[in-house]
Amino acid sequence: MLRFVSLKFGRLYRCLKFLFVVGLFVVLLMNTHNLFVSFQRNELTDRRFINLNKCPACFGTSWCRKFMNGQVTFEKWGKLRLLDYFNVKNVYFAQYGEPREGTRRIVLKRLGSNQELAEIDQKMCKRATGRPRCDLIQAMYKTEFARLNGDVRLLTPDVVEGWSDLVHCPSQRLLDRLVRRYAETKDSGSFLLKNLKDTERMQLLMTLAFNPEPLVLQSFPSDEGWPFAKYLGACGRMVAVNYVGEELWSFYNAPWEKRVDLARQLMDIAEQLTNNDFDFALYLLDVSFDNFAVGPRDGKVIVVDAENIVVVDKRLVKQNKPENYDVWYESKFEDCDKEACLSFSKDILCSRVTVDHNYYAICQNLLSRYATWRGSTGGLLHDPPADVARDGHLEILLDECANPRKRYGRYQAAKELREYLTQLSNNAREGQI
Repeated sequence: MLRFVSLKFGRLYRCLKFLFVVGLFVVLLMNTHNLFVSFQRNELTDRRFINLNKCPACFGTSWCRKFMNGQVTFEKWGKLRLLDYFNVKNVYFAQYGEPREGTRRIVLKRLGSNQELAEIDQKMCKRATGRPRCDLIQAMYKTEFARLNGDVRLLTPDVVEGWSDLVHCPSQRLLDRLVRRYAETKDSGSFLLKNLKDTERMQLLMTLAFNPEPLVLQSFPSDEGWPFAKYLGACGRMVAVNYVGEELWSFYNAPWEKRVDLARQLMDIAEQLTNNDFDFALYLLDVSFDNFAVGPRDGKVIVVDAENIVVVDKRLVKQNKPENYDVWYESKFEDCDKEACLSFSKDILCSRVTVDHNYYAICQNLLSRYATWRGSTGGLLHDPPADVARDGHLEILLDECANPRKRYGRYQAAKELREYLTQLSNNAREGQI
């Protein structure tokens, strides 16, 4: 009986597989003309394709001239629109060309799935008209994004607090920084909101509420040493950032020396985002192997997904002195069977001066034996050389950093782990000389 059932399901599976292949072939056949057309034309010059027709319900227009001039083109298979069904995140690889500089690789992002983008349109229409569909451009002028149009001087915390992770607990100093460094205006450099055009203000606020990643990249730019991809510009709902390199996962089975160097850089990123001269703590809420990339030339690790980052103004915390503000906060270890698990409270992150969240996130989700990704376990520092394994110091530090046994143990473990990884990296280089 069991054999009969298994055979029956086997035939059903093969039948469904065959029907899927046939269906895919039919779709390809029906869209043959469209396939050839998509390879021949540059859809990035199409206002509707990049949603330029939806502005100011968009992310910006600073790169529109480059798009319309055909300086931005999809790479190879990126021209095949049929593959968009599998590109849920709406991230594309493209080429950008300048007459004197030649072409270089960039990354284009819609900053959300098609469903998420459709939902934001529906929400704006409902707020403006009570209906899910409407003239989106007119609706924008009836939403909270248009509230600050006119002669309003400053973008203030009471207006945008809680709109997104970036402004879960904003300070005036942070918001002034966002406005002053806003790259989608020709008159950047002023923290006065009234210096922006009405459409620019609405674009800034929509970006802040929907997906603030561009504002993180602009406010904490790579040119100043922050570990983020470089923001280039936007046109409609297509944002362009610099291509960094292959994602961190590609180095999961790299030589030990390379993985040690990457691990050291990851811990340095955790330290930089936690403690810096600007007194802004940037806490990573989404830490996984596909949110980091490695430069092909310099081997530098960069954060390539900056949507889920809470920015805390430590100066404001010290000034307001909320309850237990000066008590060191220890993030609680999250033991789960899913990928990229993290346990955190945004409100607590916003109310403490000293927090170990970034060390915890990097150690648990990327470096230690608790890290799981795409069916693999053991983290980036899996299978160390025999002498390192025998010594046992690395395993002890990783365990204490991910799941500390002593009070405030993660702080000390993170410090010692950075030093130990630096030592291992130096030893590896000396051994190659």
